[in-house]
Amino acid sequence: MPVQLNDCPVEAVFSMLSGKWKIPIYRYLYHHAEPLRYSQLLHHLPSVSKKMLTEQLRELEGDGIITRKVYPQFPAKVEYSLTTRGRSMITFLDLMSEWSLQHSHLK
Repeated sequence: MPVQLNDCPVEAVFSMLSGKWKIPIYRYLYHHAEPLRYSQLLHHLPSVSKKMLTEQLRELEGDGIITRKVYPQFPAKVEYSLTTRGRSMITFLDLMSEWSLQHSHLK
């Protein structure tokens, strides 16, 4: 019987963070207390295309990792920030970072 993606909690977490830009987006938002605008994220990640940044932000929002706040003004003002759920992932990511540093000799 094939294993379903959601059968494993670890796979579910990795699915939420899969994508070349999700971790850099996450880290940038985590290290800024205030919400950030799309242009700030784009400036910080100059190698990402606008299309890819938009896709990655939508996926992170869909997974409840970030929140998107749209202000009713012209031109449109949109800000992104981590949700409580997103902020809680830092412990997990720190542990992964520590593991990687301890086992970096395995490359």
